[in-house]
Amino acid sequence: MKLVTIAEIEQQLNNIKAESDPFFKRIQQDERKGVQILIHKWKKRMEQERQLQEKFNEMNLYENKWRAQGYKYIAGVDEVGRGPLAGPVVAAAVLLPEDFFLPGIDDSKKISEKKRNEYDEIIRREAIAVSVAKIDAPEIDSVNIYEATKKAMLAAIASLDPNPDVLLVDAMKLETPFVIESIIKGDAKSVSIAAASIVAKVARDRLMVEFSTQFPEYGFQQNMGYGTREHLQAIQMHGITPYHRKSFAPVKEWVMKQ
Repeated sequence: MKLVTIAEIEQQLNNIKAESDPFFKRIQQDERKGVQILIHKWKKRMEQERQLQEKFNEMNLYENKWRAQGYKYIAGVDEVGRGPLAGPVVAAAVLLPEDFFLPGIDDSKKISEKKRNEYDEIIRREAIAVSVAKIDAPEIDSVNIYEATKKAMLAAIASLDPNPDVLLVDAMKLETPFVIESIIKGDAKSVSIAAASIVAKVARDRLMVEFSTQFPEYGFQQNMGYGTREHLQAIQMHGITPYHRKSFAPVKEWVMKQ
């Protein structure tokens, strides 16, 4: 057998998916240290891919359950931004096709900003329908955050086209004309809810970055409206913005002192 360079082996391994591959069987006999390192890395990568695929399959259990009962359009619904001191609460509804495949998808809080942006692009490109809705700070103050969250979710659902047959919702009870299943920690258990959490998170983060150009003192582009030490110090020094929630402590306390 002609001796293949380590660089050539590395390139070939990128296209191999099984240990039964004839080329892989051949290089396993290669005693060069560099080749053995490549084989070890390949096996590790394959195991990681296997685990991601297994988790993805587990996260499709709810969707598959409803499809097995004859339902076609299964939409995931989630929200972000219930806890911050500033900015809107944002909800997303995402209707994915049955053959959607994105190993590595997870609760938006568990993946990096870079991955969220990458996944958001894939989800929006491949989804049957995506809808995003937001409720701004003044209305949150008016109706309370729980009701504002429900309103954002219902608005996102109402904008879906086509209409969903079933809604999978992250731990929230909603009154809708559609079949609904509320799942605790659903953004880590359902592909559809995870997709909605990513879309909602990316949309809200981009809004907060926009707000930061108007009010750079508050660091919205980094804290996304949450009550970090720097954010709280900025409120004490500069007051509040139109994006702050006056019903939330400690913003409420600052307002009462004025």
